[in-house]
Amino acid sequence: MSPNPIRRRYVPGHPLALRQVLGGLRHGGGDPCCRWDGASLRWATGTPIGPALVRIAAVPAEAAIDAEGWGSGAQWVLDGLPELLGSRDNPDEFAALVTHDVLARALRSYPGLRVMRTRRVFDSFAAACIEQRVTGKEAFYAWGRLVRRFGTQPPGPPELATGLRVPPTPRAWRSIPQWEWLQAGVDKSRRSALLAGARAADEVERTLTVSHEEADTRLRTLPGAGRWTSAEVRQRAHGDPDAFSFGDYHIPKNVSYALTGQALDDDACEELLEPYRGHRFRVQRLIELSGFARPRRGPRMTLPTHTPTRQRVR
Repeated sequence: MSPNPIRRRYVPGHPLALRQVLGGLRHGGGDPCCRWDGASLRWATGTPIGPALVRIAAVPAEAAIDAEGWGSGAQWVLDGLPELLGSRDNPDEFAALVTHDVLARALRSYPGLRVMRTRRVFDSFAAACIEQRVTGKEAFYAWGRLVRRFGTQPPGPPELATGLRVPPTPRAWRSIPQWEWLQAGVDKSRRSALLAGARAADEVERTLTVSHEEADTRLRTLPGAGRWTSAEVRQRAHGDPDAFSFGDYHIPKNVSYALTGQALDDDACEELLEPYRGHRFRVQRLIELSGFARPRRGPRMTLPTHTPTRQRVR
């Protein structure tokens, strides 16, 4: 029989939309670490203390969030519940900067958006490495396959834990045979980037203790990790509202199209977003939630082959 869970209630004191805040936790619809059950989320995760399974649910009638957790790491997760749900985030600073109608409407439409802070840096780094330079379909397949095979069963009652997996530890990632990476479709450059982070996992986790700017610098010193990878990590683990996904195949074009009617490259998009420095990821997220996307006139991006090539660090 599973032990009784530990519980915590969080009353944020402001609008908070659980799916909008925690949507980025899930890497694809079949992510074995996360499951949405209606308005509640089940999340299997590692922690510095040990594995945990948590269930987080909104209680709209009481303007509260209830969470319960199992496992040796459950207390660590629940102690960080306010940060996970964006308690460190301050969208009021951004609201004072907004003059564009698209962003003003998005702010009114999504008052419950906050930037989450999971504090699980290496897990986000591993997922970001797998997602470098490939389509979402390929990345999510690889993540799901590797986590199912090399992650671990989470603690908790079987009716909640079954089907979920705690992500592999850095040591477990390093132990994966080469042929398993190939079966998952992960090429040498992405595998090498992830394994470099796994070997420096303690340093990766310590980026939580420094400013967002310094965290970006440190993450980008890791072999194979560039601006895009750092941003993907900081959006989730660090709660950085400025971690815009420059280098993404679609996002800069979609954001610039929403704001100007033109799909711009990274440099032009960065110039466009300069007035919102400090909150550029918030701009990205609000436009994503609003459903803006530029018209597609060309063929879809094709999946790459895995012939070794020299590729730009992402």
